[in-house]
Amino acid sequence: MADLADFAARFCALLRAQGIPVGADRAARFAESIVVVSPRRPEELYWCAVATLAAAPGDVEVLGRVFESVFGDAIHAAFRGEPASGALSTSSGTGTGRVRELPTAGSALEVLATRDFGELEPGELALLREVMRRFRFATPLRRSRRKRVAAGGRRVDMRETLRQARRSGGEPVTLRRWAPREKPRKLVVLCDISGSMEAYARAMLQLLMCANGGASAEVFTFATRLTRLSRTLAVDPVEAMRRAGERAPDWSGGTRIGAALREFLDDYGARGMARGAVVVIVSDGWETGPPEELARQLARLSLLAHRIVWANPRTARPGYRPLAGGMAAAWPYCDAVVSAHRLDALDEFLAAIGQSGLSPRPVAG
Repeated sequence: MADLADFAARFCALLRAQGIPVGADRAARFAESIVVVSPRRPEELYWCAVATLAAAPGDVEVLGRVFESVFGDAIHAAFRGEPASGALSTSSGTGTGRVRELPTAGSALEVLATRDFGELEPGELALLREVMRRFRFATPLRRSRRKRVAAGGRRVDMRETLRQARRSGGEPVTLRRWAPREKPRKLVVLCDISGSMEAYARAMLQLLMCANGGASAEVFTFATRLTRLSRTLAVDPVEAMRRAGERAPDWSGGTRIGAALREFLDDYGARGMARGAVVVIVSDGWETGPPEELARQLARLSLLAHRIVWANPRTARPGYRPLAGGMAAAWPYCDAVVSAHRLDALDEFLAAIGQSGLSPRPVAG
């Protein structure tokens, strides 16, 4: 039991072997309950398991047997309400017990922070939700048409100045000035859900559901077709992942990035969604369509968007160079290329989204 995430995955596998249909959603809830409760005694962990993994009365009995096989008589202490020690006794196949400390959620998260998203099980990914809720999406500010009173504003607000003058017998005592209000730029995320990107897409969608900030995101997924998920993601993370799978029928299919971009621009982007926005494309660049089509659509997008950020987990590999295919066609139009392949790489990803002003295009190799 190297960490909590590993334990959650193995425990759920034991339950499935005993006939309890533990799906990814319940496994994720179990892992999340461990983070929230942070159990230090076996009986606390037992009640986390019962609350999240037992869907029918018969499941409780089976779960109890599995738990007892792992933790010995700790299950009886849970029913009697007796206190247990801070250590967990796990039974071996020969009947001899081994005592191991239940690792804290913090220790598990430290390990997971350096793990590639592509290697994480659903339960391990669920453990990262609490951390992801601490992230903030912040796009650069832009001037809006609305105005605000500002002592240092460049323009005189004649209407407000005259209104103040009426209170002083018609004599303007102070010139009232105004400045345009500022608001965050729109954030648009296009996420590749093809087979090679499935695990990274789940991590990115979870981040979009959990993170807070001033920028509300418009979210689309694509593989062989474009699917809008913005409203779908505005619910509980586990439920949102289930709905996302239903709304995106091409999950784990092939990849036609250029065609998906063309559909986005024709149906949404050119009508205003992409205008002045920060557009994020999450993809490894594997393009089954002609790269020239991808280049054409990115050229269109670059004329509308304030900034294009491409998150490609393959760029984290040593010696990576975009020498051919989709990524080579896309590179000249990207304002930033980041990996976003694991938790401790997300700071760079969020910084690229929030960067204001013009920046040099990334250099390929």
